[in-house]
Amino acid sequence: MTHAQSSAPTPKSLGSLSVSPLCLGGNVFGWTADEAESFAVLDAYVAGGGNFIDTADAYSFWVPGNKGGESETVIGNWTAARGNRDDVVIATKVGAQTDLKGLSAATIKTAVDLSLSRLRTDYIDLYYTHYDDESVEVGEFLTALDDLVRAGKVREIAASNISAQRLQESLDFSAREGVARYVALQPHYNLVSRDTYEGELADVAARNGIAAVPYYALASGFLTGKYRPGGNVDSARTGKAAAYLETDRGRRVLQALDTVAAAHDAEVSTVALAWLAAQPTVAAPIASARTLAQLPALLAVTELALTDVELALLTEASA
Repeated sequence: MTHAQSSAPTPKSLGSLSVSPLCLGGNVFGWTADEAESFAVLDAYVAGGGNFIDTADAYSFWVPGNKGGESETVIGNWTAARGNRDDVVIATKVGAQTDLKGLSAATIKTAVDLSLSRLRTDYIDLYYTHYDDESVEVGEFLTALDDLVRAGKVREIAASNISAQRLQESLDFSAREGVARYVALQPHYNLVSRDTYEGELADVAARNGIAAVPYYALASGFLTGKYRPGGNVDSARTGKAAAYLETDRGRRVLQALDTVAAAHDAEVSTVALAWLAAQPTVAAPIASARTLAQLPALLAVTELALTDVELALLTEASA
């Protein structure tokens, strides 16, 4: 049974970029998904109407034997094999790669060329500063990023893991000096982790017309509903996700998600993403799929519009 719905989401703008309402997370490519599995997920995502792929030069240095850049390499091999580079919007990041940490101008200049090489492309659509580096003045890294935009290596720039104060400082510098300006923000934000983004950071984003593209949109898998009291899930991220079950908030959120999912005959993960997509400033939540079977529930977010009552139920449960 489906309640009265507002219209389904349409493509969102991040500066000059037009992106689909679900961003596919590339952190699993070259980690829990090998190249063949990754290609299958990417093919199905694009076939399902998606065009927005998120990665980073640091993915996935934490895996024994990996050094970072594995995810970019998989995506680059895929676009080369499919001949579809101009049909997808690729976001990657700088600053967290093991041997290229921080945001000095020299680090950014070196890192971007390595990312371009792995991605087998001559431009990056959206280039994020992965973590703010407070040892570097905003003017240094923004000027370096502006140089990349002017050189045609990067189309738009964005920030991740940054404080409200430094984000505002960055935006003020860009306006004052006429250099490239952040068009998007990638915060840690989901139904069980609202404190990092809501409040001051969201206010800065709203005031300056910055779109949010939240990561951990499904709380490391917790918001898929597969983690239940007494259950056991075989996943590389089980520890993180299972920790939410220990909290009252986590259990309340699951209960509310179950209620709304039943009303729409939808997957729990689809509802969790739909709540996030409905929040002010959010353009496209990021979610990753290790297997083809996990993808339909993610793509379904573009078809699911929650009622005001359902949104309020979820918001209250997650307070």
